[in-house]
Amino acid sequence: MAYMYILECVDGSYYTGSTKDLERRLWQHQQGEGANHTAKRLPVKLVFCEYYDRVAEAFEREKQVQGWNRKKKQALIAGDTNLLHKLAECQNETHYSRLTGCGGDGFDFAQPSENRSLSNPDHPEYRNRSLSNPDHPEYRNRSLSEAEGSTSHL
Repeated sequence: MAYMYILECVDGSYYTGSTKDLERRLWQHQQGEGANHTAKRLPVKLVFCEYYDRVAEAFEREKQVQGWNRKKKQALIAGDTNLLHKLAECQNETHYSRLTGCGGDGFDFAQPSENRSLSNPDHPEYRNRSLSNPDHPEYRNRSLSEAEGSTSHL
């Protein structure tokens, strides 16, 4: 039993962490123990929490969310899965140009392939994955290209 959580600090910043004992960890944060970031920005408020069966899963999710920008964290906190998916899309123009041509290694993304069904939005299996289910074994292994076409909820 473990948790991934997001705290909002008094200055409006977010702190993302994971723990086996959420109540005790929140108490520690309020006492200024354990995390320099929150100790300097008291009081803190729990704004989001996810439960996991294993500590390793909570820690993995913590690291994933820590890498997100503020807007994406706010979408997660608000439960706005549509915005979360939109923010997961690559906004870099060169990203799209690479998808339509050869990437230099002979791998042509524009051509459907049985071996690349999960990364090819035109493949019939692309949208039929259960990757929006956090309990699905491949949920945390999906790439940004897979998240782009997904209309499922996190």
